[in-house]
Parts: sequence; C-alpha cells; structure tokens
Amino acid sequence: MEITLNVPDELAIRLQPVEDQLPRILELGLRELSATAQVGFNGAAAVIELLAGLPTPEEIFALRPSEELQKRVSTLLEKNRAGGLSPAEEQEWAQYEYLEHVVRMAKAKAALKQKTP
Repeated sequence: MEITLNVPDELAIRLQPVEDQLPRILELGLRELSATAQVGFNGAAAVIELLAGLPTPEEIFALRPSEELQKRVSTLLEKNRAGGLSPAEEQEWAQYEYLEHVVRMAKAKAALKQKTP
C-alpha cells in the first residue's frame, strides 16, 4: 500500500537520508506510541530505555524507580490492601511485577559481571 504524507520541511530534510527505512521507523514509532498509551504503565519507559542502552553494572545498581512510578505502585498497594484491585489495575500490577523481575535479573547479571575479571 502506498501512503502520501505532508510533513514540515525540517522533518522532510531529516527523513531523506533514511528514506529506505521509513517503514521500520513508522513501525517503531507506532510501538512507542502504543506503549506510552497503555493505561497505568507510565514511568516504566525510563527503566526500559536505560536497560536497552546496555548500561554499565554501576548504572544498573543505581537504577531506582522514578517518583511517578513509585507513587503509582504505592497507590496500587494501598488500594489492594483496602479492598482489591479492578481487573485493569490487576493487569497493571502484573506489568509492574514483570518490570521488577527484569530489573532484578539485570542487577543479578551486573553483579556477575563485576565478579568476573
């Protein structure tokens, strides 16, 4: 399928060198847009971006949740203690648990890297 877009001149200039990669660029952009639009998973993007950047062990050990992420997790914990989470909140909680698992794995691998010369 062919699609025609009107873009600002500045963007067109930036896109010219990567014209053959436009389908991939659009796909990645749509994935990013979709990820940021997921309800309740805000704050995780910074963690994922850091890990995707292949950080040093020290950077991994220094990794802490953002204030926004920590507040949301605390809110969900309090709500769960007070009477339970809605199905959407349970899904959100599962996503945060998975993110925590990934960070723990990264920290464990970073510890191994520091021990091996």
